[in-house]
Amino acid sequence: MELNELSPQLILQNIKTRFIGQKIIYYSSINSTMDAARTEAQWGTPAGTIVLASEQTEGKGRLQRKWISPKGNLSFSLILRPNMDLVPGLIMMTSLAVANTIEKLTDLKTQIKWPNDILIREKKVCGILIQNEIYRSNLKYSIIGIGINVNLHVKDYPEIAPFATSLSDELGKELSLVEVICHLLTEIEKLYEKLPERDYLYHQWKNRMYILGQNIYLFQGDQIIPGKAESVGKDGSLIMRNQEGKLIRILAGDVSLRLA
Repeated sequence: MELNELSPQLILQNIKTRFIGQKIIYYSSINSTMDAARTEAQWGTPAGTIVLASEQTEGKGRLQRKWISPKGNLSFSLILRPNMDLVPGLIMMTSLAVANTIEKLTDLKTQIKWPNDILIREKKVCGILIQNEIYRSNLKYSIIGIGINVNLHVKDYPEIAPFATSLSDELGKELSLVEVICHLLTEIEKLYEKLPERDYLYHQWKNRMYILGQNIYLFQGDQIIPGKAESVGKDGSLIMRNQEGKLIRILAGDVSLRLA
């Protein structure tokens, strides 16, 4: 089997889940798995379905940033229909599942950068995007987009080389995409079932957080807010102390941050 092959049949033969990934909608190339998953969710596709692509041509991350998704990367979107009160735990669940999977398969040390990046040696190896469709205070569905640099040769993309890495670059060898996604989907399902136990995920997520205790700049529109990252909340928020010494709570929304 070619390491970069993403065969739905092979995934279904090797996956060990009850419902996550038991339905796979596969594209060899697509603009965006998030867009396709949103359409599927609106049609009533069951929870646990993934939209998977060997290549995305117009992949997007948070704040509409371009996400490079050539063949060799892992790009998929997962449709879920959780209770509304579980939504804040989705980012914790997903980032922990990715971090745990990478460490189990590679022994590489991972970190989480609030709110949605997975880092190796302070460079981004995975981005996560979560979109929720809410109608009249009811959650219709959640879509989790995951993009992991697996067998990406970062040097071929100079626009991301200063701040990105890949599993193959870190290891000096390529990995099987089927093995990575099977482990990841199994880990997601295990943690999804733990979502009602909010403290279980929260403490693990907080302990992996990269920026806590460090001086940061928070970017919100045209505003730049300097301060110190004090903690993270159980609702997924960042708790930051500004230069006046006041604690402020920030939800992900349209904000980004970097170390000072």
